[in-house]
Amino acid sequence: MIKTLGLSKIFDLLKPDPYVKEIRDSEAVEKNYKYWRMRIFYSMFVGYAFFYLTRKSFTFAMPAMIQDLGFAKSELGLLATILSLAYGLSKFVSGILADRSNPRYFMAFALILTGVLNILFGMSSSLMWLAIFWGLNGFFQGGGWPPCARYLTHWYSQNERGRWWSVWNASHNIGGAAIPIFATFLAQHWGWRYAMFIPGVMCIFMGLLLINRLRDTPQSLGLPSIEKFRNDYPEGQRRDQVERELSSKEILFKYVLNNPFIWILAISNFFLYIVRIAVYDWSALFLVETKAYSQLGSGTVVGWFEIGGIAGSLLAGWMSDCIFRGRRGPVNVLFSIAIILSIMAFRMVPPGHPWLDTVSMFMVGVWVFGPQMLIGVAAAELAYKKAAATSSGFTGLFGYIGSAMAGYPLGKICQDWGWDGFFMAVTGCAIASFALLIPLWSLAARGTQDTEAELESDAEPSFA
Repeated sequence: MIKTLGLSKIFDLLKPDPYVKEIRDSEAVEKNYKYWRMRIFYSMFVGYAFFYLTRKSFTFAMPAMIQDLGFAKSELGLLATILSLAYGLSKFVSGILADRSNPRYFMAFALILTGVLNILFGMSSSLMWLAIFWGLNGFFQGGGWPPCARYLTHWYSQNERGRWWSVWNASHNIGGAAIPIFATFLAQHWGWRYAMFIPGVMCIFMGLLLINRLRDTPQSLGLPSIEKFRNDYPEGQRRDQVERELSSKEILFKYVLNNPFIWILAISNFFLYIVRIAVYDWSALFLVETKAYSQLGSGTVVGWFEIGGIAGSLLAGWMSDCIFRGRRGPVNVLFSIAIILSIMAFRMVPPGHPWLDTVSMFMVGVWVFGPQMLIGVAAAELAYKKAAATSSGFTGLFGYIGSAMAGYPLGKICQDWGWDGFFMAVTGCAIASFALLIPLWSLAARGTQDTEAELESDAEPSFA
């Protein structure tokens, strides 16, 4: 009975907060919107960066784990594959759940659980338990992105969302840039287990802070919808339209699986993630083997890929909002062309030119992370904001299947056909992603297509 009651309370917390009576004082609405938008944004920005502490800590603890536990590289590589597959599946499943949940608790609980699992991983020594804990970690890692997609579509409107989303997207670049230094330092000075324990404890405390900082939708705080507040309505949405929460069946089938644009974005994301992970995971080895770089030198060059990603995300968001007025398609296509050219340029830099290698790697990051971010934005907007987490999670699922393909399959290609074969395969994936994005050039965000009967239904959300 006590356990049942405890679970009931947890599920009650996960229910979307009900809408409350709308504030009529325009000055109070303006003040409250300004305050809550900034508070929610910096909270989810920092919170999502913290997910990287428990997602990537293992990567940089691996050398110390090999020495301590005697595992082969292939065994530790299996753990990385398990994480990617569990994470990709979870992004989709969590997306469906997050669209029907309170993102405040959904994101916080996911971060806390990844912290707990990092600690359990650090306490383990057998491959079986390491695989179980790391697979579960990958699954709960998927609970970070969907709540952010829900926040970004409910608190920021179409003609500004690209810029807000692009700034938020930099959180994972910051987290990805910080964890190599942090985890490596811990592993070298105190052992690999502390490289898991300390990030785990930090994420538990950050999860508790998210519960304090975050809230649900504007309407749950007595504020009007973001479209009404900024007079910025997507195509097809009436100004007097009543918002309501959707059933899981509606979200999944009406707005995601039966939407051909979401499928196109998902398949394009599959190829784009092969390019992204291939560049990040294999470039250091390429530089060591073909250009006589040291491990430190090659890692430094690859680090500029993430820095370029920050610049690319910000540029793509600004261009899609300010030049193309909320259309993400043109920027995705233009950046995809640049990806192809920049990969070719990086491959053609001759040995002995580290500055050219660095600049080329930076530019690959600029062009890759632009569409990587905007595909998520487009998926949220082309589905409808009440299905934003599910649609973004669906494209993310395909992305992480692509991520898994960038491991063993590309390694096999490189082994059998050398680096020329590797770069031909990566360039081919970039071309495939570009070709798929061309038909989406002219599309803009769309409003819900609910019928009149549906629009007259009760606007208060329900969890069942």
